[in-house]
Amino acid sequence: MTDTLSGRLTRRLPLAALSLSLFGLLSACATTSALPPNTPGAITDETRMMYAEVQDGDITIPAIEDKYLTEEKKRQVVDYWSDEKPGTIIVDPGARWLYQVQEGNTAMRYSVAVGAEGLAFSGNANVALKRHWPNWTPTANMIRREPETYKPLANGLPGGLENPLGARALYLYKGGRDTLYRIHGTPSPWTVGHATSSGCIRMFNQDSLHLYENTPKGTKVVVLPAERSGEGTVPPSDMLSMSGDVVESGA
Repeated sequence: MTDTLSGRLTRRLPLAALSLSLFGLLSACATTSALPPNTPGAITDETRMMYAEVQDGDITIPAIEDKYLTEEKKRQVVDYWSDEKPGTIIVDPGARWLYQVQEGNTAMRYSVAVGAEGLAFSGNANVALKRHWPNWTPTANMIRREPETYKPLANGLPGGLENPLGARALYLYKGGRDTLYRIHGTPSPWTVGHATSSGCIRMFNQDSLHLYENTPKGTKVVVLPAERSGEGTVPPSDMLSMSGDVVESGA
């Protein structure tokens, strides 16, 4: 009887161990999927493919490493309420997002880095020029602020993987004059989503390609001032409700 019982237990132990292993694997999967969307590196295969290596003519754009990506930072369609026409670009430097308005109270949202020059302009402009792998020349302010870094580049830097403007650039003009404001790619993906010491509005190179293809010359661009940051992300009805609450509390 003891031998029989021992044999049954011996046969059942591997099954129990297998069950525990499967439970552990399933638990691990459940934990991963439950991670917040702003967890670095916790991305889906779809997101990884979105930022995979790209062959662009004779230049190979490197894949964005997982550690620089989150599900929140990937380009994606989000709810967005605006009176602007579809296609209009709205830059929110304070929130470090760029939106391209779509139909049906939605927009394509891109994560961006914002440099000092990116905070120097607000208001309306239009895309007057578009460039593949643009040349770059540091501004006089950049040379004055960091002469050791930028003075050797005063005559310009040709387009390429090390160029600060990245794979694509949109040049903003207002009233026929250059605002010196640029929306562009970057060779420094770790800066996207953050404030930086210099530059305008930079985005992952893969995103700069996507925006470039969907933005014709002449497109209107609205750059929000700090006091309007977050505009468009809340339904108008909710805004009215909140303003009513403010009035009541003030009364």
